[in-house]
Amino acid sequence: MVRQMFRIVSLASVASAVVLMAWAAQSGSARAAGWIEKGIYLSGPNYDGDLPSCEAALGEITSRFESTQARFWNSNVQILGYERVREVAYSPWAKGTVPRRFCSAVADVSTGRKHVVNYYITEDGGMIGATWGVTYCVVGFDSNMVYSPACKMARP
Repeated sequence: MVRQMFRIVSLASVASAVVLMAWAAQSGSARAAGWIEKGIYLSGPNYDGDLPSCEAALGEITSRFESTQARFWNSNVQILGYERVREVAYSPWAKGTVPRRFCSAVADVSTGRKHVVNYYITEDGGMIGATWGVTYCVVGFDSNMVYSPACKMARP
């Protein structure tokens, strides 16, 4: 009984190794979808470019900024309001890329100072790609330097 189980497991291991090697050999170059991929709904990049205005993301930015400051930086800094909200660019890259609306605003922060906010709205960039998403950076509050220098990486 044990010998038979060992033989089945060994055979399954060899079969899966052969399948993986065949798949790896093909993945190095452009190839058509295989039978496994065709069994899953793959519609491709069907973007419609319908993104909300720059003002639509400000509530989300305010909420996430306050949450991030409190949770990770032990700070009670908040964004109180915005001024000079403007679009900087719309899908500035090659045709067929994910549509993005790049924006900029000046935020009134509870510290009494004004800070530039660079952000972009991405089509299908929200939770599980169900809606648009926003990525932002407040100049002077990029403590872990993700968008350094001075939030430049959040611009086009």
